[in-house]
Amino acid sequence: MLKKIYTSSAPEAIGPYSQAIVINGLVFTSGQIAINPVTNNIEAVTVEEQTEQVMQNLKAILEEAGTSLEKTVKTTCYLSDMNDFAAFNTIYGKYFTGKPARSCVAVKQLPKDALVEVEVIAAL
Repeated sequence: MLKKIYTSSAPEAIGPYSQAIVINGLVFTSGQIAINPVTNNIEAVTVEEQTEQVMQNLKAILEEAGTSLEKTVKTTCYLSDMNDFAAFNTIYGKYFTGKPARSCVAVKQLPKDALVEVEVIAAL
């Protein structure tokens, strides 16, 4: 059975989608950008600051679903500039110590002109 996840500790969806969906023992998060859930704005300026906020958003969503970053099996990461890869990777590595499978690509533009977006698939 499909279950929609919502937490006020992560930003509201900015479109017609859920923060995450749980089905068959897996959690699929929507892509998270560096929106502060309190102000509903991107306040972070650097890729490091934005990556930290993205990780906090993902952590909150996964915890609401009953799992954690440690149970992540796959991430998909989007950067608006591949020159930010090393800085992004340093912060990412602090949160995903289990080294899940990952894709990381550069894209022309992200919603709200964010520098980074990450989505996660995690086990319950």
